Amino acid sequence: MATIKDIANRLGVAVSTVSKGLNGAPDISEDLRQLVLDTAVEMGYKTKRMRKEELKKLAILVENMEYLKEDDFGYDLVLGFEQMAYRDKWDVEVVPINARVQAKERYDTYMLRHGYSGAFVMGMALMDKWMDEMNRTTIPTALLDNYVKMNTNVGYVGTDSYEGMSIAVAKLVELGHSKIAFLNGSPNSMITNQRDEAYKAALIEHGLEFDEKLVAHGYYVAESAPYYVPGMISAGATAILCGNDLIASGVIDECKKRGFKVPQDISVVGFDDIPLASQLKPALTTIRQERLELGRLAFFTLDSLMHKIPVSRTMLRPEFVERKSIGKAKK
Repeated sequence: MATIKDIANRLGVAVSTVSKGLNGAPDISEDLRQLVLDTAVEMGYKTKRMRKEELKKLAILVENMEYLKEDDFGYDLVLGFEQMAYRDKWDVEVVPINARVQAKERYDTYMLRHGYSGAFVMGMALMDKWMDEMNRTTIPTALLDNYVKMNTNVGYVGTDSYEGMSIAVAKLVELGHSKIAFLNGSPNSMITNQRDEAYKAALIEHGLEFDEKLVAHGYYVAESAPYYVPGMISAGATAILCGNDLIASGVIDECKKRGFKVPQDISVVGFDDIPLASQLKPALTTIRQERLELGRLAFFTLDSLMHKIPVSRTMLRPEFVERKSIGKAKK
């Protein structure tokens, strides 16, 4: 477990400064205090008082999502949530779940048995048993990229896919692209369905026709690309939008294997801006989700629900990050 000295070394400040930040001393700035607290959470530090007291508990329930390494999509989501929870003296437990866990016990019973006051749920599929139970749960719950109607105990957190797709398509149209394909993830997902709708809306907005031959659903992994890229190119695609950056990395590799240059022949755009995106060759143009802020927003949403404020949807604006993987359409 990290010590005060470890935190001080990370930040390059005195041990006394860290101590003041952790204990709410009035003679340091609010920005520095928050920086100390955020770093303490990231490094796993807990005060002596926190270790002695029985804390209020929240859960982050994770399914179908990597979150343990800095390069993982879920890493910053967890960190942002924990940073906000720490400030309000909540203890947070990150719990991987799967279909077996859901089949064994009802969601509300599981939460009550473990003493959780609320949960941030990441990666749950539409067909999951607990997803159906979200319609009736009495437990305050913030869902990432999932939405439940008519239950004031459950709120949605995400990034505006419609705005992100619109910005990306607008940029590609500006570069002369009219045949813009879309390789999305698994259809058993609300965010997949949402991005399908966002893609179609963006085409209409920018005067382009929808072509079924330019759309496909694989999985949110690079290995999806070989199955669908050849057909998209055969259908005349000069640009391929992707459901996430992992798919986009596979698209770039598949284009290269087939003798197409990126972006000279095919432009490629991802979604998320995970660390991998800037390391690809060429560096990937993508639609950024600020995942640290999303994690913080999830806590804000959950805190509102726990205080009986019936939050429905809270969304962040996306950011279009232009790198080297897009260029003018090849005639």
